Amino acid sequence: MERTKVTNEDLKKIKEFIEQIRFGSVTVIVQDGKVIQIEKHEKVRLNS
Repeated sequence: MERTKVTNEDLKKIKEFIEQIRFGSVTVIVQDGKVIQIEKHEKVRLNS
C-alpha cells in the first residue's frame, strides 16, 4: 500500500482553516495518495 504524500504547505493550510473557524468542519480530499482539496465548512450561530 502506497503512503499518502502530505506536504508542509498542506499541513499549514489545514492548520490555518482550523484556527479560523469557531463552529464547522475541515475536510481533506485525497486522490491517488495526494491531498488535492481542502474544504472549510463554517456554521454561523445566530442568537434568537
